[in-house]
Amino acid sequence: MATERVPMTVEGFKKLEAELHRLKAEERPRIIQQISDAREHGDLSENAEYHAAKEAQGLNEAKVAEIEDKIGRADVIDTSKLSGNTVKFGATVSLEDEDSGDKVKYRIVGEHEANVREGKISINSPIARALIGKSEGDVVDVTAPGGTCTYEVVSVRYV
Repeated sequence: MATERVPMTVEGFKKLEAELHRLKAEERPRIIQQISDAREHGDLSENAEYHAAKEAQGLNEAKVAEIEDKIGRADVIDTSKLSGNTVKFGATVSLEDEDSGDKVKYRIVGEHEANVREGKISINSPIARALIGKSEGDVVDVTAPGGTCTYEVVSVRYV
């Protein structure tokens, strides 16, 4: 599915671009220097520093290719221009657990941007999929690996 679009926020896109720049402008030259230094130590067949640097180079180039692919397939959505009362990509949703009364707040973002500690969940997560199209006051059942939870949508905001 190489042509599938990757939804992401403007912030997520900028972070990807910054990481790509760092990998190309800082990591790549550093690794090339390590390879060059290791070559000066002689026999490459038994040179652990050389092999480690070549492995680091391979990993770095794979990461560059992965990020370039994501950027090329990016569907950047400016969430500051979104509004409405229903949950969609970019929404910040406040929920109340029907059983425990616990309140949580999540922002629905692209897959690579997700970070539960920051309250950001992937558009592909079970919670986000259950919330899409719902409005304030709706009750949703979320089936996740840990079991089924029932939440009430307390608020839907776009920032």
